[in-house]
Amino acid sequence: MFISYSAYSIWSFSDEIQLVETDAAVVLGAAVWDDDPSPVLRERIKHAIWLYENDYVDKIIFTGGKGEGDKYAESEVARNYAIEHNIDPDDILIETKSEITEENLKYANEVGVEENLNTFTIVSDPLHMKRAMLMAKNTGMEAYSSPTQSSVYKTWETKLPFFLRELFFYVGYVLSLPFR
Repeated sequence: MFISYSAYSIWSFSDEIQLVETDAAVVLGAAVWDDDPSPVLRERIKHAIWLYENDYVDKIIFTGGKGEGDKYAESEVARNYAIEHNIDPDDILIETKSEITEENLKYANEVGVEENLNTFTIVSDPLHMKRAMLMAKNTGMEAYSSPTQSSVYKTWETKLPFFLRELFFYVGYVLSLPFR
């Protein structure tokens, strides 16, 4: 029953878009290919740029460290992409230590505290949002959901594996909460 409810919750929450003005968009990291964002990361960056250009956020915080064998951290590649797309470098903040979603949010929150930012718009893929928002809440962030409006996960062949992965990680996270 819990797994079924979790599956329904993840799927239905993927459409939850909270377009409110916040201090910063927090873009959750994803893979990079050398010095280019992967298609998944590119869609997240593009969505954050849209939020910034439409005055929903004042700053953008890119998250994500270096994967094994990578020359650049995910956040560095994202920052460079945003600058190439006319985002003011002074409005971009990064953290380069995180390896997983929970760390993305923890370190982004630390950056936000240092910069006196209090409200955040979380940007990721739609099916990732339920877990990301729960983690943001548990990190102590005042956060709002803004999933990408375009995604590389469009067909059942691509959505289903991502969904099942998210279900696995969401259930694991929820079950581990009493032990944290």
